[in-house]
Amino acid sequence: MRYQPIDPQLFVRNREKLRALLPADSIVIVLSNDVYPTNADGSMPFKQNADLFYLCGVDQEDTALILFPDAKDPHQREILFVKETSEQIAIWEGEKLGKVQARKATGIERVEWFHSFDAMLQQLIPQAQQIFLLTNEYLRASLVVETANDRLIKNCQQRFPLHRYERLAPLMHQLRIIKEPQEIALMQQACDITEAGFRRLLKFVKPGVGEWEVEAELIHEFVRRGSRGFAYQPIIGSGKNACVLHYISNDAVCKDGEMLLLDVAAEYAGWASDLTRTIPVNGRFTERQRAVYNAVLRVMRGANQLLRPGNTPAEYQKQVLELMEKELVDLKLIDQKAAKEQGPDKPLVKKYFMHGTSHHLGLDVHDVFPPHQPFGEGMVFTIEPGIYIREENMGIRIENDFVIGKDSNFDLMGKIPIEVDEIEELMNA
Repeated sequence: MRYQPIDPQLFVRNREKLRALLPADSIVIVLSNDVYPTNADGSMPFKQNADLFYLCGVDQEDTALILFPDAKDPHQREILFVKETSEQIAIWEGEKLGKVQARKATGIERVEWFHSFDAMLQQLIPQAQQIFLLTNEYLRASLVVETANDRLIKNCQQRFPLHRYERLAPLMHQLRIIKEPQEIALMQQACDITEAGFRRLLKFVKPGVGEWEVEAELIHEFVRRGSRGFAYQPIIGSGKNACVLHYISNDAVCKDGEMLLLDVAAEYAGWASDLTRTIPVNGRFTERQRAVYNAVLRVMRGANQLLRPGNTPAEYQKQVLELMEKELVDLKLIDQKAAKEQGPDKPLVKKYFMHGTSHHLGLDVHDVFPPHQPFGEGMVFTIEPGIYIREENMGIRIENDFVIGKDSNFDLMGKIPIEVDEIEELMNA
């Protein structure tokens, strides 16, 4: 099989942690994501709701989870609903989880077919005092499509209007920011697969290669090593394309003398990794490229010393901007006198470094988090500073993934080539 089975005790612990946060007589209801259509009779690849997956590990449509810790009947305290399979479904789509398989994979004893979910709500909700339902509360979420959980909210409020409704998202955000050791191990596997892809393309990239060909090399290596592919839309931008932060066309030809920015990483078993490297197309950094690259690398390493328990995201970003300001002055991109006069918003720095330095990483590449939560041990963050010089058609970003530790951070990508000399050596081997 593609993935090694995940120990169901991970999901058992996750549910236990959620139950510990619930007030008395609460019921939690979470649905899987929909299968979204494309055109005609087509559909997009299925992507599971991350909170449902975190709680039970089921990665298929028509799945529901009910947690009712204080139910009078012990058999109603934890119920999983999965899609009932048939011979026709097996022929057209392949096998789905049966009840026995679902129990083994999730550690949930009571498993029912999904078509009985609605009737079970009618039995259980009148026994509860408050209902916890799921909404997407990520700060930058674009909420233009109604989800299965959105429809559930409307349905419940119509059928049970006098109950007290509560937000599940803040509780899930609180839980998901601290990673279990098993999660970190799965993310390490994703990072190791990413490393293999990066080492492969170092031998492949040369003038005349298409950005799309680099993408093909990566997907080949990722999939052959057990990943389903990219953890996010790959950014493979050469020359001026590297200055477009979310460039995903990947349709230009890499030219001699240009830098190639690669924001590309694999997923593994649902968990994400997130890597960025910038390499010279011809295998040799120019003096200017080397200077800018090493400036970004120094900022990344300086940021790692600031990404420590107790620091806050806002203060951290200010501190990183101070590090970047010094590098931009040394590169003669901004004047030292003007830098001192620019004010706390650092507009001169942000001309060349206009995005945040770090984000949470986990089941989602931009993983959920409680706003303004200070950094803490067990969180996993990217560190990804960059310098984008549009007038020189050069953008350089470097990114690794770090687990915040008590005494120091652990770099999940510490074995992936990052030094200028090492990259040149591998490209020219």
